[in-house]
Amino acid sequence: MRRRCEPHTGGVWVLARVRPDTRPGPIVGTVLIRRLPANWDCAMTLLQAIILGVVEGITEFLPISSTGHLILASRLLGLAQTEFLKSFEIAIQLGAIASVVLLYWRRFLEPNVLSKVLVAFVPTGLIGFALYRVIKTYLFDSDTVVLWALGLGGVVLIVFELLHRERDGAVDDVASISYSKALLIGIFQSLSIVPGVSRAGATIVGGLILGLTRTTIVQFSFLLAVPTMLAATGYDLLKNASSFAADQFGVLAVGFIASFVVALLSIKFLLAFVRTHTFIPFGVYRIVAAIAFAYLLM
Repeated sequence: MRRRCEPHTGGVWVLARVRPDTRPGPIVGTVLIRRLPANWDCAMTLLQAIILGVVEGITEFLPISSTGHLILASRLLGLAQTEFLKSFEIAIQLGAIASVVLLYWRRFLEPNVLSKVLVAFVPTGLIGFALYRVIKTYLFDSDTVVLWALGLGGVVLIVFELLHRERDGAVDDVASISYSKALLIGIFQSLSIVPGVSRAGATIVGGLILGLTRTTIVQFSFLLAVPTMLAATGYDLLKNASSFAADQFGVLAVGFIASFVVALLSIKFLLAFVRTHTFIPFGVYRIVAAIAFAYLLM
């Protein structure tokens, strides 16, 4: 399977049929994964957009870092870190967020709930706006940051769950969360500006520390994702959409739809899972995934 390639500044992994001397040219030989020369970059296909959309839909609400998985998955798919890809990895999260709006729109009509969601959003909004360029230029380009955050986050999740005991009288409804706790949950969420940390993981651990039940903090994490990702995506598209080619909007739409459909199933899975399980399996997965991605990207 050969794809159209264009020059860029860094080598990438790509699935392709190649000539024995590995230079671009007529298709000969077997399908394999290889590193192309540093001046070649393969454009995103619709299939790759679907794959990344599925990855986003599965991982957005689980405590395993959707952004980290998108960055590492794009490396394995042979996609160079262009400005469009970075924007794509942010924007398709809107598809997952749209699934929350579909399932929980009535809760956004409750002033007591909406006001607390907005209070929790403030820390991440301020930090994300202030550090936008640093995050996108340096953190999104660093496999090392993502892998360490993914692995260490897994260790933290496991240790936390082994030590955590739910308190008597834990907050069992989103509407009962105090404004001070909502703000502190927002501060925990702001840690997720580092790719690989996990927005869901940071908010869930923060909520459990502050005395919320598992189901309550998971639901609040869903709701908090809406203004967070609306702001992140809106700001990014405002700055970069004018540079996108017409066909790139089509690719973005395909990724959006894929993430929306899969996220609907992911939300239902997580709500059922937390009723009878801890998050230790996700911690173990994070460590295994970090090791596996590090090996594949070597």
